[in-house]
Amino acid sequence: MRKSKVLIGIAVIMLGLVSGCGSTAAPKAADEIKIGGVLELSGGVATYGQSVLNAVNLAFEDQNKKGGVLGKQLKFITADNKSEAGESTSAITKLITQDKVIAVLGAVTSSNTKAAVPVSADNKIPLITPTATNAEVTVNKDGSLNKWVFRSCFLDPFQGKVAANFVTDTLKLKKAAIFIDQKDDYSKGLAAEFKKVMESAGGTITDTENYVGGDKDFKSTLTRIKASNPEVIFVPGYYNEVGLIVKQGRELGISVPFVGGDGWDSAKLPELGGAANLNDTYFVNHMWAEDPDTKPFVEAYKAKYNAEPDALAALGYDGAKMLIAAIEKAGSADSSKIRDALENTKDFKGVTGVITVDPATHNPVKSAVILRMVDGKKTLLTHVNP
Repeated sequence: MRKSKVLIGIAVIMLGLVSGCGSTAAPKAADEIKIGGVLELSGGVATYGQSVLNAVNLAFEDQNKKGGVLGKQLKFITADNKSEAGESTSAITKLITQDKVIAVLGAVTSSNTKAAVPVSADNKIPLITPTATNAEVTVNKDGSLNKWVFRSCFLDPFQGKVAANFVTDTLKLKKAAIFIDQKDDYSKGLAAEFKKVMESAGGTITDTENYVGGDKDFKSTLTRIKASNPEVIFVPGYYNEVGLIVKQGRELGISVPFVGGDGWDSAKLPELGGAANLNDTYFVNHMWAEDPDTKPFVEAYKAKYNAEPDALAALGYDGAKMLIAAIEKAGSADSSKIRDALENTKDFKGVTGVITVDPATHNPVKSAVILRMVDGKKTLLTHVNP
């Protein structure tokens, strides 16, 4: 009998030890704050989604090492929208209804983000897009505010204006052709502002042509553009088409500068376009890797992922840090309180600049840079203030 009691006691002690070990190995759900990520992890702009994923993980891992937020660990749960708007709606629905996240980061492109906005609003879950630049992401055509949506990037009208002013004031050119992805909100938004500012400065648009994302052969359209005799060609698209457009344009003898927006920023651009072909090309961007406030992030990213971060990674990092700051300011993991804290973000020091959120539009007030491609490398031309 005594032997049985001893054995039972030993078993209880061992069970307690095992239970104790289990509790330290993984935090309980109550000790976590779940954040969702609607990201383009496959499909046409998958490198962008991976950049944002890497950066958010870097930000959350760093915060968790410091003890997390409100004494809880951040758990990042991602859903792949496959670079498609319809999938973006499905992805955010899953994250909110099944995974029970209290806030969402993403998507990357404007079209995919706009597809996620109604789900965010219906469920009263704050959505921060680090990189969607179309004006209608946060403010609708009728001027009404998308109350639950925020961003850490500047807008298409701003970078379209910056690009046009650069062409007229710095390059001293007045005749431009425009080549647009006709199904992409981002591309159309930049093109519209570029055209407006160019013409208001006395410039002319010699030709406007369209393509569709995923196209590979642009030579017939580029031939028409060449025939219009532009002094510069504005291509507000993404790297996977832009690289081929510049390459095929140079092969057709187009020697004028190409200019674009932040969608150009990818390590794959020189691979697709060719380093020499990209000489005398320029694009508006969110950050310059050598800026003092940006460099520590760049070094940390390179150390972890053995790769150079693009601007989308930096914006993803800023979006994650903005959310962390909002949760801390709210003092709660309540989605409504976090939304209110995001709306009152002021003088947040990010790696892409100091961010103050305009409560009327949920857009950040921040600066831009203009980068020049030289033998396949990005070089800084200038900073542009809003």
